[in-house]
Amino acid sequence: MRLVVGLGNPGREYEPTRHNAGFWFVEAVARKHGVQLRTESRFHGALARISEGPHECWLLEPNTFMNASGRAVNAVSRFYRIEPAEILVVHDELDLPPGGAKLKLGGGAAGHNGLKDIISHIGQDFWRLRLGIGHPGDRNQVIHYVLQAPRRDEMTEIEGAIERSVDIWPMLLENRTEAAMLALHTKR
Repeated sequence: MRLVVGLGNPGREYEPTRHNAGFWFVEAVARKHGVQLRTESRFHGALARISEGPHECWLLEPNTFMNASGRAVNAVSRFYRIEPAEILVVHDELDLPPGGAKLKLGGGAAGHNGLKDIISHIGQDFWRLRLGIGHPGDRNQVIHYVLQAPRRDEMTEIEGAIERSVDIWPMLLENRTEAAMLALHTKR
């Protein structure tokens, strides 16, 4: 992986919302590596570079709001000549319970507007880390649900999924995706 994109919405009012699970992951990786994300207007987001051994990777939080995330991803990937298969997009996932986490390559958007926009800019052949936030049970409640903070018990589960995902991060950086998937998807 050469670029990790956390999806979310910028602004203090959105920080605690379920839709910002991707931001939470990127911030956890940044803390682990002792780096700070800095706003880069030409990349439409906050960016940080991390190195681990011979591996270098960029962390990105688009500041374009969820529905226009592709603009930031496209700007960074074009400038640094990063192929879609070298990109990991981390996002909230309604179809997984809080605490669930799945890693996969490619696929559609499954109704996620951030993914739709990224696909429209770079295609669909990028990696996704899906962080479960649960579903409200009624599709008419989805927009309201993702823009709310999780309950305390849900947040504990989501934080656990982020921690497990950060644990497999070194494998992803070394392109050991099969091992990372096995470790992440195996029940502990």
